[in-house]
Amino acid sequence: MEKFDVCVIGSGPGGYIAAIRCAQLGMKTALVEKYVTLGGTCLNVGCIPSKALLDSSEQFYNAGHNFSAHGITLKDLKVDLSQMIKRKGAVVKATTDGIAFLMKKNKITVYSGTASFLSATSIQVQAENAVVIETKNTIIATGSKPASLPGITIDKKRIITSTEALNLTEIPRHLIIIGGGVIGLELGSVYARLGSKVSVVEFSDSLIGNMDKGLGQELQKVLKKEGFEFYLGHKVGFAGLSGDEGIPDGGQVLVKATDAKGQAVEFKGDYCLVAVGRKPYTDNLGLDKAGIKPDAKGRIEVDEHLQTSVKGIYAIGDVIKGAMLAHKAEEEGVFVAEHLAGQKPHINYNLIPGVVYTWPEVASVGFSEEQLKEQNKNYKTGSFPFRASGRARASMDLDGFVKVLADSATDEILGVHIIGPRAADMIAEAVVAMEYRASAEDISRISHAHPTYTEAIKEACLDATGKRALNR
Repeated sequence: MEKFDVCVIGSGPGGYIAAIRCAQLGMKTALVEKYVTLGGTCLNVGCIPSKALLDSSEQFYNAGHNFSAHGITLKDLKVDLSQMIKRKGAVVKATTDGIAFLMKKNKITVYSGTASFLSATSIQVQAENAVVIETKNTIIATGSKPASLPGITIDKKRIITSTEALNLTEIPRHLIIIGGGVIGLELGSVYARLGSKVSVVEFSDSLIGNMDKGLGQELQKVLKKEGFEFYLGHKVGFAGLSGDEGIPDGGQVLVKATDAKGQAVEFKGDYCLVAVGRKPYTDNLGLDKAGIKPDAKGRIEVDEHLQTSVKGIYAIGDVIKGAMLAHKAEEEGVFVAEHLAGQKPHINYNLIPGVVYTWPEVASVGFSEEQLKEQNKNYKTGSFPFRASGRARASMDLDGFVKVLADSATDEILGVHIIGPRAADMIAEAVVAMEYRASAEDISRISHAHPTYTEAIKEACLDATGKRALNR
């Protein structure tokens, strides 16, 4: 029986980062992963493969819609979906192979199999041959899995989750998406660009409801131009295959919903993507044997040090409260490792950015206007449209804007919300500024290279300080 200072369960971004940091800090570290490849959902069936397909589909869309304006003429443009999927697979393999290399480099012992607690300090790894390891500390980083709704049976063929949507063998004629959040809109973008009719059925009255409402409204306008149809304020009660509920058409799915007025609405298509969020994955962990009881939503309760109710057992990422984001899990992994080493790390959860990788991209950090109004906070706003940006005009990326929210009295930046080209990269400037509690005037006085997209942040800050924008 081998003994470790730390055992990390789960090799997603939170898990593998936690393991590496623990090893760097001198702890004897084990990592347990149930699947053959490392990297968890993010690297295998989430962030990385979806971005690969998003990029491929954007290349195709631009070739068909924008290249001619640049003087580039193409004939007989067509999609080779199998090649797109193959390229996506190669990207995933290169990334997961890199994680395996890092485990060896940092002398981390990797166990392949399903981990379950035998006690608070003893973990069994079930594979071909069961192994029991002893550990002083455990970090639970098992991530999450797709959630569903009552009345929906996911068969993984026609009624699918994000996992299956990454490996379709045909381009859907009509893709129905249940859920107007990040996952649904990103994968919907992939297939809308390739020619699918995409219908989004969303329960709330806006898209990407966890972000500033103005972003969702602008994104809806843009995606409509790509062929999206939106049905907001619709509650789905049933989604079934041909043969269920008397569906006569072979190979079709039927989605039944009610609108805001209570009227019945039906949708028929050849695929239905269920994208209503994710839920913590703690199945078969044997938490009860360790003395841990999840809450009603399956999440594990932790204290300010991310320690569970049992001393020496920590939890990070999607299995605890908070946004289900890979970079949040990474920060928490480092936090726990450094805490175990006796350091005093910190995380400002309000400054963990959120991103939607549609095109234009959407990115947000800090408080939204809705949140500031709920807090009765006195704030001021500044904005700048990308249509007024020279760099955006040069690249034909005119949709979107930057919005800055600042404290009315102190001018401290409270939130930055971007929809536009390269918003995912631009938001880093806002995060750095807010970590140092910068004011809108601070950013407005900092030199930004011209012409760049990030000038839009400077212009929005100028607007927030009441000064006339320089590039309008």
